[in-house]
Amino acid sequence: MNVMANLSYLVASVLFILGLKLLSSPKTARRGNLFAALGMLLAIVVTLLDRRIIDFTYILAGLLVGTALGLWMAKKVQMTSMPQMVGVLNGFGGGASTLVAYAEYLRMGETAGAASLDVLITIGLGILIGTVTFVGSMVAAAKLQGMMRSAPILYPMQKQINAAMLFVILVMGVLFAMDPSRGYLLLGILFFATILGVTSVIPIGGADMPVVISLMNSYSGLAGAMTGFILSNNVLIISGTLVGTSGIILTQIMCKAMNRSLGNVLFAGVGADYQAGTEQTEQRTVIRYTAEDASFILESAQSVIIVPGYGLAVAQAQHVLQELANLLMSRGATVRYAIHPVAGRMPGHMNVLLAEANVPYDLLMEMEQINDDFQNTDVALVIGANDVINPAARTKKDSPLYGMPILNVDYARTVMIVKRSLGSGFAGEDNELFYDKKTMMLFGDAKKMVTELVQTLKK
Repeated sequence: MNVMANLSYLVASVLFILGLKLLSSPKTARRGNLFAALGMLLAIVVTLLDRRIIDFTYILAGLLVGTALGLWMAKKVQMTSMPQMVGVLNGFGGGASTLVAYAEYLRMGETAGAASLDVLITIGLGILIGTVTFVGSMVAAAKLQGMMRSAPILYPMQKQINAAMLFVILVMGVLFAMDPSRGYLLLGILFFATILGVTSVIPIGGADMPVVISLMNSYSGLAGAMTGFILSNNVLIISGTLVGTSGIILTQIMCKAMNRSLGNVLFAGVGADYQAGTEQTEQRTVIRYTAEDASFILESAQSVIIVPGYGLAVAQAQHVLQELANLLMSRGATVRYAIHPVAGRMPGHMNVLLAEANVPYDLLMEMEQINDDFQNTDVALVIGANDVINPAARTKKDSPLYGMPILNVDYARTVMIVKRSLGSGFAGEDNELFYDKKTMMLFGDAKKMVTELVQTLKK
């Protein structure tokens, strides 16, 4: 490879690292995303030109088609579907790695027997990790989209069956490395990896999907790094390693925020059907409050903490919610947003949602920053959140939420919860906070209810 190509790869790698650094802050995240995209564009163009894979006409055509598809997907996707979009894109990365690994084996043809052991191992790993990433990401996206039930799908001897498939894949990989002419072994790895991609994700409940999304992101990076080793492409190795390590770090951070191990998330099967929570709440009663009732309390509130959840994304109420926050602040109230690490359906879901509504970054508070302030807060306004405010996580030892750090909403002087119904969250656990004497339940669509609050306060 010539010097210019290596220099271009170095520039692309610097752009990747700089982009990742800028993504660590909401203020610079947009610029970081642009830098990373430019780095990838540079790497793709240089690779195609340097290797003389295709001429400039096809490169331009591919860039135009890919850009058009990317723009169409970005414009078409709703904010509520962003987690599914991220999952699908993770899957594309894994699928591409699988195709490259198998294509490289086909390219070697009869010379495969002369290939070095490390190349053969990375081909096998590329197919394994890439396929698990692709299939697992698609299953996760299907769960989030409602195409599959979000509750865990369990079956007898689940762990043992998965372990057995991993063992079979390992044996096939060893046999392939010993005799690369047996290409059918790669197809066998592909087959079992496909099944493993399904069986490793279906037991995970919807409440844990943010962890799955970040884990699949890590897998896609590892698959990309394997592809880099196969093709002896340094920029792929660097970018794949960056994605893989950042993804696994994010996964660990989210597991810590849930007070659970990664193994517990993957194998515990936490979560239940919505029906279970509904049956529990049918025998209990709550008082339904109106927007007028809530506005009377908000008018005199000096401090308000807003707790957004997935219901905010579903209702697309972020803009009118910020209008409410501005209205309260104009009356002298202190307003802040409390963000739980696993609120929503992907890492940073609430941050992205509120950024779209131009909520000032200094109003967004992480759980550790704001949790101690609830006890001195006049009103905690909860919009579409459930599991992340459920006191059962502290008190109920048989609850699937037990031990998960939650936002101390129940410590506020008054709690207002905007929710469509009394249905339980993804964990299937009834929320005692709904029945607390200081809780005001505002039933209805979040956007409609918050709009009514704004209109009432303006009168």
